[in-house]
Amino acid sequence: MHSVTMNDGNKIPQLGYGVFQMTSDEVRACLPRAIEAGYRHIDTANMYLNERAVGEVIAACGVPREELFVTTKFFPQSYPYEKCAEAIDKTLARLGLDYIDLLLFHQPYGEYVDGWRAMEEAVRAGKVHSIGLSNFSAEKVQEVLDVATIKPAVLQVEINPYWNQHELKAELAEHGITFEGWYPLGHGDAGLLNAPVFTELAARYGKTPAQVIMRWHIQEGNVVFPKTLSPAHMDDNLDIFDFELTEDEMARINALPQKAYYHVADEAPEWAMAEVDVDAAQQ
Repeated sequence: MHSVTMNDGNKIPQLGYGVFQMTSDEVRACLPRAIEAGYRHIDTANMYLNERAVGEVIAACGVPREELFVTTKFFPQSYPYEKCAEAIDKTLARLGLDYIDLLLFHQPYGEYVDGWRAMEEAVRAGKVHSIGLSNFSAEKVQEVLDVATIKPAVLQVEINPYWNQHELKAELAEHGITFEGWYPLGHGDAGLLNAPVFTELAARYGKTPAQVIMRWHIQEGNVVFPKTLSPAHMDDNLDIFDFELTEDEMARINALPQKAYYHVADEAPEWAMAEVDVDAAQQ
């Protein structure tokens, strides 16, 4: 498994397993198989409402804690400084962990500037090892950087061949932020998977188009964590380290027309600011 060294010196596995939109029962059924296959990076969130199930699997899997990398995320309800520390403790309790490897602010709304102090305090207390942001624009990342004594280590945003985020990466390059990509396969878009460049390269390397796209992510330096309930796809997603795309092939992929699948609104939608009892909603 390849790893990336973040700007805080910590390492993050480049390929992980995401549990977005998975029920707790699906997590209990599928995450053990993913860990058995070799995944060591698990990406969840408070609002996925499956952290307790993730913690149960981690406790039972037999893999030493230090070999696992666990990411979770806060929604804006937990950002205010006076709420953030308590939210961290509750998250640790749900996961059954002594520390979180990476904690992100999930959405770019609310009191994220004020709350960043609490994130930094959690790092200094050893409760969290690395901190970062998700779905933030360059301008909103800069608002955090302006007050930060610990820079965001990660920015998690949509990244795929149709939205490679080269412009955003260039804007933030001086800060050494690691980019994580959601929708790494274009949310399963058949048009992307069947694009001629991917079918051609898949035939050349004896891989699937999805594996070629995943290999592109690795060579781009992205961290990705595709969600799948299929054991076969879990194995396929790991089977991308025995070939390498050429510079010309990477350039062909990066020349694809760019258009995001999802637009992150500048102003907070109602759902992003709703108060949810995350503990009570766990299954």
